[in-house]
Amino acid sequence: MRGDNCKLLSLDRGGYLAHAEYGYPAGLPVFFFHGWPSSRTMAELTDADARNLGVRIISPDRPGICDSTFQPKRKLLDWPDILKQLADHLQIERFHILAISGGAPYAYATAWKMPERVRAMAVVSGAPPIAELQDRQDLLGLYRLMLRCYGKYPRFSRTCFYLVRPFLSLRPPQGAHPLLLKLLWLRPSDAAALRDSAAFEACFESQRRAWRASAAGVLADAEIYAQLWGFALEDVDVPVRLWHGEQDRAFSIRTAEKVAKRLPNCATRFIKDEGHYSTPIRHMREILVDLIAL
Repeated sequence: MRGDNCKLLSLDRGGYLAHAEYGYPAGLPVFFFHGWPSSRTMAELTDADARNLGVRIISPDRPGICDSTFQPKRKLLDWPDILKQLADHLQIERFHILAISGGAPYAYATAWKMPERVRAMAVVSGAPPIAELQDRQDLLGLYRLMLRCYGKYPRFSRTCFYLVRPFLSLRPPQGAHPLLLKLLWLRPSDAAALRDSAAFEACFESQRRAWRASAAGVLADAEIYAQLWGFALEDVDVPVRLWHGEQDRAFSIRTAEKVAKRLPNCATRFIKDEGHYSTPIRHMREILVDLIAL
């Protein structure tokens, strides 16, 4: 069931793109690219700070996620054309991008394919080009396991997504949040940041919505991360602000340092004692202030 804030855009190739807005409606436009597994409501993390700063946040669900129509065999480089249709529909010629975690590849692809429209982007706790990694030790253990399973047993790997969907679609009672945080084996900084109920809801309700809608959509997104992107980071020439917690367990700080060295127009914001979740939760105002100044 869609929230009241959701709108649907008819796409040229058929189907719909769901999107929602946060922050200040008449403000400077920033497209928000959610993580994985996640959906458009993750942008609730930005809402209060964006409103106070006069920033308009537009957050689309990727195809197959939540209320956006599933697109079989989609590739990463299909995304810029989809976003272009949304920007044209909203009559937004130039814009900024804010990408969280798994939204990073989509941000880089958009900036590479239409640099004339992207003013600048902030990538927070961003996923690296995973398929290019020679050493996967800097990835979360679960991600390494998923990649090995996908490489050796792709059919079994896909089946697992459908098997776990009923469980990951459930909404945990609020009283179970502390137990869930312990089971997730989070960094202390992440666990502390997620004890805030609003932050917990923004991160985990957006994940639950994605799973509830479709295992196929979540799976399609996951498979894209295991594939080559189709372009080089060295060719992404728009200004990039790379925000990363030095305690990030999903993608270690070393992966972020390597990405930063490859980007020709990048400034880093590495934060001591912060993790994968705590960086966007605790530093959203700084991230937005820095981004819109570019």
